[in-house]
Amino acid sequence: MEQLDMNRIPQHIAMIMDGNGRWAKKHGYERTFGHQAGVETVRRITSECVRLGVKYLTLYTFSTENWSRPTSEVAALMGLVLTSLEDEIFMKNNVRLRVIGDIERLPKDVAEKLLSTMKRTAGNDSMTLVVALSYSARWEITQAVRNIVREMTSGNPQPDAISPEEITEETVAKHLETSFMPDPELLIRTGGELRVSNYMLWQIAYSELYFTETYWPDFDERGLHEAILDYQGRQRRFGKTGEQVEEEK
Repeated sequence: MEQLDMNRIPQHIAMIMDGNGRWAKKHGYERTFGHQAGVETVRRITSECVRLGVKYLTLYTFSTENWSRPTSEVAALMGLVLTSLEDEIFMKNNVRLRVIGDIERLPKDVAEKLLSTMKRTAGNDSMTLVVALSYSARWEITQAVRNIVREMTSGNPQPDAISPEEITEETVAKHLETSFMPDPELLIRTGGELRVSNYMLWQIAYSELYFTETYWPDFDERGLHEAILDYQGRQRRFGKTGEQVEEEK
């Protein structure tokens, strides 16, 4: 395989970890077994991203739409979240945990464990692992709009309150769940589906998208390298012409 250009590693990679259930069915297992296998992939990919120098890895773990799945599967997924948070991968790899999503909908023990793990890993600085849990982009943007309006119309407006005409893209971005990190340069989706499934719709406006047929439990370091190599072979223009980009180098 072609060697990665270590000077062009994406600083933020977002992933849609799809295919756990289909992987399990293919191998004759219950869907929950596929989710368990998927946790092992998270460990491998997290370690490899740290090794490569990725600074933010955001994983679409559980969407707001996933609450409609069978109760037994939701319970199993929540149990896996708890189990994975016990993993010493955070301390071993010097990884900080952050969470985006509607945490108030989570079971109390899961929410408490998330908060304690974030506190325990707050000083780690090799990479930030961001877990999108009970998350959807439309929910996130709706919350941002609500908060902006609330700040503008409250009885005790903030000292830096702004008028509607002063609302900019930066204003919206500041009120999103992801305000603490840059937008992803690369979005990877496993499992063969060709859609983004209500994931970071604002943030991926100019992300490079990479889709693979590989189910998430089978996605490995080689698959990650192939995605990054594909990314490195593209020219990111942000609305400019290719000639303009070359001139700016």
